[in-house]
Amino acid sequence: MSKASPLDKIAACAAFLLGLAAILGALGSQYLGGLQPCELCLEQRLPYYWGLPLLALVLLLWNRLPLPVWYVAMAIVAALFAWGAWLGIFHSGVEWGFWPGPTACSGTGAGLNLSLDSLNDLQPVIGCDVVQFRFLGLSLAGYNALVCLGVVVLLASAVLFQARRTRR
Repeated sequence: MSKASPLDKIAACAAFLLGLAAILGALGSQYLGGLQPCELCLEQRLPYYWGLPLLALVLLLWNRLPLPVWYVAMAIVAALFAWGAWLGIFHSGVEWGFWPGPTACSGTGAGLNLSLDSLNDLQPVIGCDVVQFRFLGLSLAGYNALVCLGVVVLLASAVLFQARRTRR
């Protein structure tokens, strides 16, 4: 890969830091703030769990990766966070009642097994349509969608900066 311009690496680092702050905030709200995640909340964390380590690896190997490998890795991370944005938008729509959520966290509870063995293993089930926290009218799912879109924009900027540099 050609020597990176400052703007492409700055944009990629900003994407990493934004994503890291978001997942640490989600984990902090759960373990320190007492907010229990629903099924969709947990699924929205997957792009962070997969994308941030890959982006960290790209950042660590920045000038040693062949350019095609760099582009593929950046595209994979951007696709993961685009998926995260879609999940955040979907979850927000479930919260606002625009469409139904998964039956596992917003169903009626039909078929519930309450045997003595299952009662010992009960965990609180938070409905995907239940908003536990809003700030300025947006739930955490809405903020997740915005953060993921921000990461995608920053990664796309890094790719464009790199592409412009390699054309020279």
